[in-house]
This record gives sequence, C-alpha cells and structure tokens, in this order.
Amino acid sequence: MSDAPPTELRAVLEQERDDLRRQLNELGFGDGGGLEYDSNFADTSQVTAERGEAEALASKLQATLDDVERALKKMDDGSYGTCENCGKTIAPGRLEAMPAARFCIDCASKR
Repeated sequence: MSDAPPTELRAVLEQERDDLRRQLNELGFGDGGGLEYDSNFADTSQVTAERGEAEALASKLQATLDDVERALKKMDDGSYGTCENCGKTIAPGRLEAMPAARFCIDCASKR
C-alpha cells in the first residue's frame, strides 16, 4: 500500500470519479445514455465524424472511470495496492502517480 494516507488516495480517486462522471455527462453519455441527434438533421460526414470522436472519447473516459471505481472497491475490500496479475504489492510511488493502478510496474510493462 502507498505511503500516502489511504484517506488521501481515496479523496483523489473520488475526485477523479466525480470529474469523469461530469465529463461523460457533458458529452451526453451520463447515466447510461448515449448521444442523441436530431432525427431531422441530415447525417452529414461532419456529424458522423463528430459523433465518432465523441464516442471514442466517451469510451476512454468510461474505461478510466471503471478503473477508478474498481480501485475504490478494492479499498473497501482491503485488496487495494495488490497487483491483479501476480499478487505482489504495487510500489507506493506507482500508486501515488496512478492511484487506480491495477498492476505492479513489472506486470504493466508486459501488457
């Protein structure tokens, strides 16, 4: 586990979770919804390109949110700071840099 107090790391993760949820809502992907387009609007290549970009960004944000929520659950069940691949402790510096890290640096570098 990290040298930082668990409450400090939890606060960082909770803030990141809130920020990610806000960004997803701003993109129109909050609470399980997707983007809605006016059905009367001509589906031009520009609209299609913008929709694709928004969906790609939302997908990345959702994946990051999933990692953050997983880290918070691991804090609750006592498994936070343990590599999901090899079971070793994740270095404190790695957790400081990436509080939602799922893997130790050795396992992450093999992915």
